[in-house]
Amino acid sequence: MVSEVGRTLVTGWFSFLDGEATAGDVLALRRVLAVLDGRGVPYDVAWSPGFRPDGLALEDARPADYERLVFVCGPLHGPLVAGLHERFAGCRRVAVGVSVIDPDDPAVTGFDAVLARDAAGRAPAADLSLRAPAEPRTPVVGLVLTQGQREYGARRAHGEVAERVTAWLADTRCAPVVLETRLDTSDGRLCATPAQFLSALERMDAVVTDRLHGLVLALRAGVPPVAVDPVRGGAKVTAQARACGWPAVVPAERLDERRLDGWLAWCLGRGARAAAVRRRWLAAAPDPADGLLPALGAVTGAPDAGSDADQAGL
Repeated sequence: MVSEVGRTLVTGWFSFLDGEATAGDVLALRRVLAVLDGRGVPYDVAWSPGFRPDGLALEDARPADYERLVFVCGPLHGPLVAGLHERFAGCRRVAVGVSVIDPDDPAVTGFDAVLARDAAGRAPAADLSLRAPAEPRTPVVGLVLTQGQREYGARRAHGEVAERVTAWLADTRCAPVVLETRLDTSDGRLCATPAQFLSALERMDAVVTDRLHGLVLALRAGVPPVAVDPVRGGAKVTAQARACGWPAVVPAERLDERRLDGWLAWCLGRGARAAAVRRRWLAAAPDPADGLLPALGAVTGAPDAGSDADQAGL
C-alpha cells in the first residue's frame, strides 16, 4: 500500500505484531479518525496482522510516505513505542488519549506532543472511547458448546462442530457471549445457580448451541436457539428438539454456513421469539418424572403400581 506524501499514519498498541485490539482501543481510534475526517486529513491505520490480516501492517508502512504519526490510546511505555521515534524520526509524532506512567520514559519524551488521559500532576481527561461515533446495535447471541460426551464414541463430531460454528459466528455481525452451563460456587466467572444462568440467557437475542440443555434452557427462557446436533446420526439434541417441537436443528452431517445463516436469521425474527415464548408451556408438559412415583411404588410393592410403571415405560 503506497500513500501520498502528507498523509498521517495512525497507530497504537493494536498495530504491533502481537498487539491485542480491545473494544476500547478501537472506539478510541474511531474518535480520532472522526476528528481527522472532519478536517479532511488523509490517513492510514496500521493494524496488527493477527487482528486485521488484510489491513496495513505497521512493518509495511513506509516512514517516507507520512508527515505525521498519531499514537492512540494505551500506556506510553516500553521499547516498542520508543522504537517508533527512531523509525519515524522524520514525522511529527503525537500521542493522544494515552496514560503516562513515567514522564521520563523515552517512549513518552520522543513525542512532539502528548495529549494524555492521565498523567501525574495533570487533571485526568475522559477516555476517547466515551465520545466515539455511535454505531447500530448488533444482535447478542449466546454460545453454549461442549467438547465432551465421549460416550458417543466414533459418532462424535463435537470438535468439528465447535470449530465450524465458531468460525461461522466470527463472520456474522452478532456479538457473541460465551455461556457455560457448568455451575461453580467458587469461581466468580461462572454462574453458581440455575437462576443466574437463566437470567443470563434471558438477555440474549438468540442462542447457538450443541448441548441439550443449551436448547432446552434457551426455550425455557423464551430465547430462540439454533441447535446443532454434534453426534453423527443424531442423538439427544435432535430428540429433545423433537420433543419440544422446535424446528431450528442442524445435524452434524449437514452443518454448513448457509443452514446456520438461515436458522439464525429466523431465530432473530419476531416469529421465532414468539414461538420460543409460547414454548414456555412445556414446563407443564409431561416428562419422565411423572412416572417416578408409580415406578417407586412398583419397587416398594404398592398396590396397582405395576401397571402405572409399565405405562411410564420404566
